[in-house]
Amino acid sequence: MDTSVTIIGIVIAIIVAIPVYFSARTNAANKSRILNIKKRFNPSNPESFDLTESQSNKTLTIDRKNKKFILMNFNPNQQEAIFVDLGTVTSCKLIPTTESHSATIVKIDFEFQEKNTSKKITIPFYDFDDDRIKQISVYQDHMFAKKWLKIIQDSISR
Repeated sequence: MDTSVTIIGIVIAIIVAIPVYFSARTNAANKSRILNIKKRFNPSNPESFDLTESQSNKTLTIDRKNKKFILMNFNPNQQEAIFVDLGTVTSCKLIPTTESHSATIVKIDFEFQEKNTSKKITIPFYDFDDDRIKQISVYQDHMFAKKWLKIIQDSISR
C-alpha cells in the first residue's frame, strides 16, 4: 500500500513539475529578451524604463522621465522592437482599421505626430492576419492599446 501511494505521489509531482519548469524557463527567457531590447535603446540605464507590461505577444515599456517608449512585438511571424522618443512628438492616437461595411477591427496602429516635421510615425499594434485566435484577442488588445495610449499621452504632455 505504501509503495503504490509513493509511486502515485511521485508521478503526480512529475506531472506538475514539468509544466512549471518549462513555464519558468520561458518566462526567464522572455525577461532576458526584453532586457536586451531595453539595453539596445538605452545601454547606460535600461532600468530607467519604469513601466513595462505584456499581453498577446506584445510588450510595451516606457521611460516616463526621459520620454522614451518601446513597443516589442514577439509575434512568431514578425518579431520587432520599435523605439519612439516621446520628446520629439507632439501627439499620439490610435488608428483602428475596420473591414468595409463592418465594425470588425482588422488592424490597430499607434500614430505619432513629430514636432519638427509634422511627419506621422505609424507603429502597428494589432493585425488580424497575425492573430492566432482570430478576432478573440482583438478586444483585449484594443483595451490594452487604449490604456497605453493614455500613458503615452500623459508622458508626452509632461
